[in-house]
Amino acid sequence: MRSYRIAAMGGDGIGPEVISAGVEVLKACAERDGGFQLDFTDFDWGSDYYRKHGVMMPADGADQLRAFDAILFGAVGAPDIPDHVTLWGLRLAICQPLDQYANVRPTRVLPGITSPLRNVSGPELDWVIVRENSEGEYSGVGGRAHRGLPIEVAQDVSIMTRAGVQRIMRYAFRLAQSRPRKLLTVVTKSNAQRHAMVMWDEIAAEIATEFPDVTWDKMLVDAMTMRMVIKPATIDTIVASNLHADILSDLAAALAGSLGIAPTANINPERDTPSMFEPIHGSAFDITGKGIANPIATFWTASMMLDHLGEPNAAQRLMRAIEHTTANPNLHTPDLGGPATTRQVTDAVCEALRMAND
Repeated sequence: MRSYRIAAMGGDGIGPEVISAGVEVLKACAERDGGFQLDFTDFDWGSDYYRKHGVMMPADGADQLRAFDAILFGAVGAPDIPDHVTLWGLRLAICQPLDQYANVRPTRVLPGITSPLRNVSGPELDWVIVRENSEGEYSGVGGRAHRGLPIEVAQDVSIMTRAGVQRIMRYAFRLAQSRPRKLLTVVTKSNAQRHAMVMWDEIAAEIATEFPDVTWDKMLVDAMTMRMVIKPATIDTIVASNLHADILSDLAAALAGSLGIAPTANINPERDTPSMFEPIHGSAFDITGKGIANPIATFWTASMMLDHLGEPNAAQRLMRAIEHTTANPNLHTPDLGGPATTRQVTDAVCEALRMAND
C-alpha cells in the first residue's frame, strides 16, 4: 500500500481547529480509497511555542520537515505578537528554505454559495492565481538604522532575479496550458516600478514564445482589481508578484463568497522538498474556540495535497464531497451566512466520502 508522511501543523487561532478537521477528513479519504495510507506527525510550532521558547519554531525546523512528503499548515499570527515576527518566524521560515516558490490559489464559486457579484452565478468565476513565493516584495532584504531618532530610516527592497521570474512564469504558462481555456494574465506595475517590473514584463514575453498555444495578456495590478470585479469571465489563470498576488487572491476569495473557502498550495515544483498546503483565511482570533470556523478551505487544500501526492481519484472524490456539502445551505458556517458548526461540516464531508459510489 502507498504511504505518505504528512507534517500537520495547526499553528495559531483557528488553525488547530481546521487542521484537526482536515486530518479527520483526510483519514476518511484514505479509508474510502483503500489504496494508500497517511501517517501524520503533529508539530506544535506557532505563537504558543514562541511564548515558551522565544522563537516560532526550532532553528532546524525546515530541515526537520524535509523528511515528510507534504505539510498541512493551519495559520499563523496572534494579537499579542507582532505580525512580522510570526510570519517570518514560521510560514516564511518554511517556504523560503524549502524553495516552495509557486504559491497556487484556485478560486471558484462552489455549489450553494453566492458570490457578492450580482452577475456571477458560478461558471463566470473560475480562476487560478499563481503567486511568486520566494522573492519580490517579501525577499526580506532591507533594514532600519538610527532607531528612535529624527533621522531614523527604514528600507524594504523588492528583489527579483531573472531565474526567479523565469521559473514562476514557466510554471504559470504550463498551468494555463493545462486548463481548457489556455488563458493567462500577467499582472504587473511596470509603469511605476521601472526596473524589476519591467524585467518581469520582458521575461513574460520571452517565456510566452515557448507556449504558442497559450493566449496571454498583461495588466497593471490596479486595473486588475477592477477587471476581477467587472469582467470576471475574461480571466482564467493569473500570475503576479509575491505582494500583488497576495492582495489579489484575498479579493478573489471574497468574490467567490468567503475567505473561509479558499485554499492555498505552496509548491516546490521540482519536488526536491515537501510542499506545504494551507487555507487562506489566517488565524481569525475573533472566532477562535467558538467551533464555527469554516473548514471548507482546509478540505479543498487537502484535496490539492492529495492531487500533488499522486492520488487524483481521492482528490476528486474529496472535491465532490465538498461540493455536495456546500450545496446544502444548512451546512454553511456563519461566514457564509449559515448556522453550521465546524463539527457539522466535517461530519457531513466525512459522510459524503463514505457514501461515495464512484
